[in-house]
Amino acid sequence: MRRWAFATLGVLLAAGVAAVAIARLFGRPGSRGSMLVSVIAHWLGAWVLWSFAGGLATSYGLLTAYHGAPFGALAVAGGLWQYRVALRAGREQGLAVFVGGQLVWLAIVLVQNGLLR
Repeated sequence: MRRWAFATLGVLLAAGVAAVAIARLFGRPGSRGSMLVSVIAHWLGAWVLWSFAGGLATSYGLLTAYHGAPFGALAVAGGLWQYRVALRAGREQGLAVFVGGQLVWLAIVLVQNGLLR
């Protein structure tokens, strides 16, 4: 399952990079393709950092458990929302959605470990 997910992400990133290259070739650097690549890179980077931090926190006893699987659903929903907001209102508003998604995930992790009860 992970191989298919990574392959899909790789294809999406490659298609986005190709779209950005074509857009720049025709003189449109702020295109939808560049926005798509940016949003995918944000959420993929967040997944890597949260997995790393969650693993470290559980190994050092700061968290009792870290279940990273629900982050995928949050990343897909948050990424779609961020993309739509960034296209309509600008990159800064899209980044506000991204930061809000990270805060939601932090709250979910804290609730999973009984720290917000």
